[in-house]
Amino acid sequence: MNRQKITLPDHDAVIFDMDGTLVDSMWMWKKIDIDYLKRYGVAAPHDPQQIETIQKEIEGMSFTETAIYFKEKFNITDSLEQIKQDWNQMAYEIYCTKVLYKKGALKFLEHCKANGKKLGVATSNSRELVDAVGKILHFDRYFDCIMTSCEAKRGKPAPDVYLAVAERLGVEPSRCLVFEDLSAGIKAGNAAGMTVIAIEDDYSKDMRQEKIELAEYFINDYEDLAL
Repeated sequence: MNRQKITLPDHDAVIFDMDGTLVDSMWMWKKIDIDYLKRYGVAAPHDPQQIETIQKEIEGMSFTETAIYFKEKFNITDSLEQIKQDWNQMAYEIYCTKVLYKKGALKFLEHCKANGKKLGVATSNSRELVDAVGKILHFDRYFDCIMTSCEAKRGKPAPDVYLAVAERLGVEPSRCLVFEDLSAGIKAGNAAGMTVIAIEDDYSKDMRQEKIELAEYFINDYEDLAL
């Protein structure tokens, strides 16, 4: 059965969150968090509900904000820079060997470029990891601006990173579309005055209804879009 296609409103730029939105990578982070805590002698929470609580509390945080959270919550003695470096090392190989574009994303990017749209990435991930993903998936072919929440100084749901990308693209926020997979990111796009399209992801399937209510549109994948 053919799915009903969504026609997007008129726009000049499209800005994507990265993990869970542009690439299929959210599945790896829960395991990395648990493995990290075990690796450094911290008793990792075994209660699934407790793990879910941690994931919810760090939702949307910048890489640095997440490191602060872990350092304070679990009394980790390492510096923030060391914590982030360890996470980068744990995630790097997975990003370079197992992470792919979400279904239909590449075709949509090519469509946008062919139609003169400016493209940006606004991610909560680290610069090191987004650059690694970009090299493997050839982001330079598509994106005019890539910015992290650390560079914007505040993580989502604050709108800072989306507003900063729009400014670099030279496009008014009201002329930007945002694609997001998490509620905090949708709230950030809304706060920036942009039109937000929520995308389905297994990691956030429990917040599907909340995402539908927060966003202007909801898609299962990029093949839901009328091109």
